[in-house]
Amino acid sequence: MAVPWLELEVVYLAQDLNLSNSRVIYAILDIETTGGKYNEEGITEIAIYKYDGHKVIDQFISLINPEKDIQPFVVNLTGINSNMLRNAPKFYEVAKRIVEITEGSILVAHNAKFDYRVLKMEFKRLGFEFEKQTLCTVELAKKLIPGHPSYSLGKITRSLGIPVSDRHRASGDAFATVKLFSMLLAKDIEKSIVQQTIRLEPKYQLEPKLIDIIEGLPSVTGVYYMHKEDGEIIYIGKSKNIKKRVNQHFTSQSHKSRKIQLQVSAVTYEETGSELIALLKESEEIKRNKPLYNRAQRRTIFTHGLFYFEDDHGYLNLKIAKVGKNDRPVTTFANLQSAKSFMSRVTEEVQLCQKLTGIYKTNSNCFNYTIKLCNGACIMEEPVESYNTRVMQIIEHHSFARDNMVIVDRGRSIDERSAILIENGIYRGFGFYNLNYQITNFEVLQSIITPMQHNRDTQHIIQSYMRRNSRLKVLKLNDVGLDR
Repeated sequence: MAVPWLELEVVYLAQDLNLSNSRVIYAILDIETTGGKYNEEGITEIAIYKYDGHKVIDQFISLINPEKDIQPFVVNLTGINSNMLRNAPKFYEVAKRIVEITEGSILVAHNAKFDYRVLKMEFKRLGFEFEKQTLCTVELAKKLIPGHPSYSLGKITRSLGIPVSDRHRASGDAFATVKLFSMLLAKDIEKSIVQQTIRLEPKYQLEPKLIDIIEGLPSVTGVYYMHKEDGEIIYIGKSKNIKKRVNQHFTSQSHKSRKIQLQVSAVTYEETGSELIALLKESEEIKRNKPLYNRAQRRTIFTHGLFYFEDDHGYLNLKIAKVGKNDRPVTTFANLQSAKSFMSRVTEEVQLCQKLTGIYKTNSNCFNYTIKLCNGACIMEEPVESYNTRVMQIIEHHSFARDNMVIVDRGRSIDERSAILIENGIYRGFGFYNLNYQITNFEVLQSIITPMQHNRDTQHIIQSYMRRNSRLKVLKLNDVGLDR
């Protein structure tokens, strides 16, 4: 959109604003947005207070029509809905006023990297480069008043006794930031911290190279690969939103992320559609490529397993235990808590005995027997055959040791599906097929499969995914037609 005024120099009358070149002026702002994808948000409300270090000397507050939908959770948080914005000005209609009130000022915001990024993005859409020195009150507060459990605007102002009205509305949050900033200026006795914190970009603003990389990535499910300049892969990851996940790598200040940011030269990706395939590809390719920053993921990713044994009375007992090198559990779990949750759920679902699943330690009957939810296997009242039948249902359902099956999941497009092949309990690989192309026999199925390695990690990934996605389509190999 062409905006004529952006091509003109903005002229100020210094006497009208009573400004002096020796004074530092701050533009303290807060922005509310529509939410949504990174760099696709729209501004719904803006408040700017011009502050000379002692008092507010100018202000601008306005709702803004973002010309796009507002995310429901944002409506619930701010109370701003599309009906309120129908007759509000669009951003280009208030852009000149924003330039005027921020001219010659240092931009101040609570979490400045967000507000500044969104504001720059809106101006960039108009073809105008909006560049400001900035200060972040989150960073200043951490340095000047350390030790607080939280530095969110609501909690830090509450702990400092700063009143806040209209929380999560731009005017209320911006004015609370004015009060907080005033207190921080007073605490900066030497003024050295404030001077050192001033910068052209917020502390964690992305380098141009990293921004270019992010802009070239899609918001899809798949596996991504971070490369050095010579092409070497230094990190492999998977995500349901590759663009969002890589952005998190590039904005994180963890030790590993900072190293990656310094070394990464390019990011390539493979779309999978299916999260399960992304998990399986990530696991195999980390083992194959041994990227520098995937060391933790080279190790096995499960700790506990489900085992069963027959007791002296002939009853099948289930138990959770750590998985040893040569153990063959029915299924595996990432941690003890998920294993316990699984055991509690299946005990309730098929009315197993709490004593025989290790949930209730006792020498007599279990608690569920007392409330008539156990048929009495704990005191040998229920026939062994009847009880063991239900236990075997659990074992067979959660183990594919001898299974021949195909797991059907999402594809990379609306008219595509993915197929994960399990043959004789061994993971053979995955493939994709178009819904217009019917898979009618095993030979055709094998032809679309990309062979992959079977190991305990892949078995854990598949079993864990199937537990979490109970509606997943699973077909036995003698079933015909994967497209139904």
